[in-house]
Amino acid sequence: MDWEALWLSIKLSSITVLILIPFAIMLSRYLAYHHFTGKSWVEALIMVPLVLPPTVIGYYLLVGLGSQSWLGQMLEELLGHQLVFHFSGLVVASVLVNIPFAVQPIQRAFEAVPEEVRDAAACCGMSRMKVLFKIELPMVWPGVLTALVLCFSHVLGEFGVVLMMGGNIAGETKTIAISIYDSVQAFDFASAGQMSLVLLIFAVTVLAFTTSLSRRMGAAHVSRRR
Repeated sequence: MDWEALWLSIKLSSITVLILIPFAIMLSRYLAYHHFTGKSWVEALIMVPLVLPPTVIGYYLLVGLGSQSWLGQMLEELLGHQLVFHFSGLVVASVLVNIPFAVQPIQRAFEAVPEEVRDAAACCGMSRMKVLFKIELPMVWPGVLTALVLCFSHVLGEFGVVLMMGGNIAGETKTIAISIYDSVQAFDFASAGQMSLVLLIFAVTVLAFTTSLSRRMGAAHVSRRR
């Protein structure tokens, strides 16, 4: 078991979720409540990582943020190191790739909030931020939880974009998915099987817990409305 790679993957997943979920909540809320010219194109752009191969996204990030590009050079001067083949580069790549996994369930949850509820809150003189934290977030929490679990689990098992952007540097960019690939390449199927089993058990456990919690929260919300 490559514990260093597992810890790196958990660290990457946690940081990605902490950065992405607050951004996804605000973006999802805006998309759910506003209609504007080109909205379908914006939503299509957000969903691109769902259909585009991760290696293609990794290639564009590698070229766009590498030391040969003006953006990569500017970021290197600002940060003191290049993003490519560095843990911070993996964070950037993970955030971009997982935007649809965060935005889609939260947006659908916001769209399910009755307009009458928001109108009543506005009539009571509540500010937009107060409406968000006091009324909307408790109602869309199952969607937020779903987004959190999807993003965390997806980052934990991400391979293509991580390999393209970060390479295979132990302790820096070598995640558990890359470690499994290395074990298979070395014909160490016992180690690969052990690490794969850990990820499988984690995925099933987390998804089962999330489904159960979302169902309970939904039932509690229905009972409160009654």
